Amino acid sequence: MSSRGLRFASLFFVALALMASGAHLLALPNKIDLSGPDYLIVQQIYRGWAWLGIVIAGAIVTIALAAWSARDRNDVFQPTLLALALMLGTQALFWIFNFPANQDTHNWTTLPSHWESLRRQWEYAHAGSALLPLGAMAALVHAVVRGESTAANSSRPAGAAVGRTRGYHDLEEVEA
Repeated sequence: MSSRGLRFASLFFVALALMASGAHLLALPNKIDLSGPDYLIVQQIYRGWAWLGIVIAGAIVTIALAAWSARDRNDVFQPTLLALALMLGTQALFWIFNFPANQDTHNWTTLPSHWESLRRQWEYAHAGSALLPLGAMAALVHAVVRGESTAANSSRPAGAAVGRTRGYHDLEEVEA
């Protein structure tokens, strides 16, 4: 796959991840104070969301490949590497905070005695996980813009004006 294709795939997967994590973030204020039985009911809307692991894996793999393909172009490599670190951060948050809460509650089908602390842990980790893909998206957009502007500028002939048209004074220099 071309560098351009990898950047597109990276943006696509991160956008999908951002949609899911954004849903968690937006639901938080409405869920954080629910009673135990109500919280268990609401949590069942996430059944099947484990499949989103494919999206996260797709994001991580395509971003890593995009970073590798841009390793000789610092202006593209650095923001792509930042996006990769941010997406890996989502995984760290999940495995450190969300997965243990899911295990302790049997995927939110039972409420252990410390369920309220597990709820806070689960909700706030997902909130953090929403901000990380947002940062990854911004970094990838930056990398794409830098990559495209560099590609456009490299196709110009030597000495051509970049980003502006030739003005009156430029023509005087050419004629002289």
